[in-house]
This record gives sequence, C-alpha cells and structure tokens, in this order.
Amino acid sequence: MPYKQFEEFNMQVTDDVKDRYKSIIQDLGEDPKREGLLKTPERASKAMQFLTQGYHQDPVEILKGAMFKESYNEMVIVKDIELYSLCEHHILPFFGKAHIAYIPNGQIVGLSKLPRIVDVFSRRLQVQERLTEQILDCINNTLKPQGVAVVIEASHMCMMMRGVQKQNSLTTTSGFRGQFEKIETRNEFLKLIGK
Repeated sequence: MPYKQFEEFNMQVTDDVKDRYKSIIQDLGEDPKREGLLKTPERASKAMQFLTQGYHQDPVEILKGAMFKESYNEMVIVKDIELYSLCEHHILPFFGKAHIAYIPNGQIVGLSKLPRIVDVFSRRLQVQERLTEQILDCINNTLKPQGVAVVIEASHMCMMMRGVQKQNSLTTTSGFRGQFEKIETRNEFLKLIGK
C-alpha cells in the first residue's frame, strides 16, 4: 500500500478506533472528559495502529529486497531478536526474544531483514505458536535455504497480570525445516544460542 494511501487509511481508522476507545472508557465507569483521559482515546488508537502495523507490511518483499547470490553454505544465526506482540485472546502484550538460523543454498539475505520479518509478524494479533511458524515458513519459502530454525522465548502478560498470575513463566516455541530436522544440526543450533 503506497504511503499516502496508508496515511489516509490510518486517519480513517484512527477516528473510528478513537471513538470506540472513548466508549470503552465510558463503559468502564470512567469519565472520558476528565483531564487525564481527554486524549487517551486518540493515544490508544494510535498505539493500537502502531502495534498492529504488520498487517500492512509484506514480509516476502522485505526478504526479496535483500537476497544475494553467495556460495557460503554454513549456518547463519541471528539470536536475541527482541519481539513485542499482542495476544489475540486478550489483546495483552507478550514479549521476548527470537533466535533464527538458516543454512544458505546459493543465496544469503541481509542480516537486518531477519529481525524485520520478526517485527512484521509480531506486529499483529498473535499466538506464539503461529508467530513461530509464520517466521519459519516465510524464510523457508522465500529464501529456499537448506534449512531454517526458529526458537521464540516469551513472557505473556495474559498469564502474568491475570488468570494464573505466574510472573516468572516463560513460553518457548520452536520450528525446524530441512537440515535442522536432523538432530545433530538442531543440537548445534541450540548449543550456539545457549539452549
């Protein structure tokens, strides 16, 4: 979507979402005209649009824009990629780190593109399991490497602030394709990321 169209779309969504936040604040028993809450609907609307901007980005095009022919065929790892997302069940944050590895098959990708892919998929309403698979499949299908591995470790506010209220819990998900389905390759990756 061209920037001008995206900007116009954001303005329309902002007004609509802003009005809905105002209603929610009122339904909770607060006064949306109170000084501290006067601009909250607009701020919340802009925040939600920022936190879900991944819906308007194409991860495949991001990867394709930085693919280069290269004969290197050993493991490439980018670890400790910070991620922030929203749980689709409660619209509460979950956050943590992603670790990504791939083994090139005639092409490499600019290293900064891997964290960008994490951002595109995490800036949507998500579950950690799907997020792991989407990152994995996008890299595998676009770059067509010999193998891809993704591990995500995250803390979920829906478990920490409400429900079971387990503040020290950590959820780990993983996915492996190609050469990483072999136990020795998988173990090498896990050792290199400290797992």
